[in-house]
Amino acid sequence: MNYEITEVGNILKAPTQGTGLITGVAFNSQQVTTGDLFVALVMDNDGHNYIQNALDNGAVAVLVDNKHVINTEIPAIIVDDTLIALQQLGEHQRNQINPTVIAITGSNGKTTTKDMLFSIMATTYRTFKTPENFNNEIGVPMTLLMMPEDTEVLVVELGMDRPGQLAILSRLVKPDVAVITMIGEAHIEFFKTRANIARAKLEIVSGLKSDGVLFIPFDEPLLTEAIVQQKVILFGQGVNNIKAFSDHTMFVYQNTQFAIPLIGGYNIMNALAAISAGILLHIDLKKVAKALQTFDLTKNRTERLVTARGVVLISDVYNSNPTAVAAVLATLKAIPAPHKYVVLGDMLELGDQANKLHANLGQKVLDSGVDGIYLVGPLLNKNMAPIIQAHIDSVEFHQYETDQLDRLCLDLQDLGEKGDVILLKASHGIHLEIVVNALMK
Repeated sequence: MNYEITEVGNILKAPTQGTGLITGVAFNSQQVTTGDLFVALVMDNDGHNYIQNALDNGAVAVLVDNKHVINTEIPAIIVDDTLIALQQLGEHQRNQINPTVIAITGSNGKTTTKDMLFSIMATTYRTFKTPENFNNEIGVPMTLLMMPEDTEVLVVELGMDRPGQLAILSRLVKPDVAVITMIGEAHIEFFKTRANIARAKLEIVSGLKSDGVLFIPFDEPLLTEAIVQQKVILFGQGVNNIKAFSDHTMFVYQNTQFAIPLIGGYNIMNALAAISAGILLHIDLKKVAKALQTFDLTKNRTERLVTARGVVLISDVYNSNPTAVAAVLATLKAIPAPHKYVVLGDMLELGDQANKLHANLGQKVLDSGVDGIYLVGPLLNKNMAPIIQAHIDSVEFHQYETDQLDRLCLDLQDLGEKGDVILLKASHGIHLEIVVNALMK
């Protein structure tokens, strides 16, 4: 991007002071690079307190609100609300570049589907995708502002944890194509029921163009029975010859052989969502199949790692909910391995249903055919542990509090031999990524 300070003022209809050429945007003063506009967001930490640090790191100007007094010598754009201004600037950039926008949401699988879709689209179009986990009110406009000016297809991930949030993000990106991967229990603490979660996910059509297309899974009545004005395409049917291996999955769809470097039937569904969008944008299935063989997966999303000792780690520690845990346990059961172990951390944001939902997974853990079970967190220890203890005999069973990750690391350090599998699954707040990193050293 290249905007004079006064140009940004005109876009935002805001007064400015000073001159300079803005070539980038940052909201973290420590990540500012030369030429950036520093956006002083008022969050847990007020960004206005870090203006000097941003200027020292090379910021050419600052975006500030009119409730703070700023030195008149500092180049600035002065607005009512810096977050709203950031979103307006992102929306302007989206409209200027005007790519085909594919927006993705869902309780699980949206990041994996995003990565798959990026790889597919990049075979034919100049494509950009949401970096890391930039999928909220701050991350989405940042994605729009980071998008190269020659972008033809933007694959953008939209997250949400409350009603109305997804509608705002959808209207911001104005998708041509929208994908809902699945409806689970993520954030059920705030939504109370899966039906409410489905209604919130359907807010993705708020900004979907009138001639746009919504992709939804064929087997989710909470979505298939919804009334949507735009065209709806179901994905997930017509798959056959599924073959599961320890490090990849193969299947046939529309007479084409596909192989994805992931395990689990739920990842076949993610792939079918991405494939369906690829077909819509006229990408040859042979190109699609080749793209999916080696696509880059965002870290900690059902990531397969191998330790120096040859033990396979299945790291899925970024988020967790009952549907996702049940799916990955079923996958673990099907993996051929001499010995298998599961490390589960608490599932967060389940509200008053947390105890019941943790307890309900106890039998699925027992049925997964593992040789060892390691539980981390008060919810699992209170609700699942008694069920496990009452039904196991020869299986190793261990319990840890969330502040005992060091002990867990030590206990896992020498666990398993070459070819054995350890699955680690938890909400991000449990920080099992610390354990994964320790085991990979």
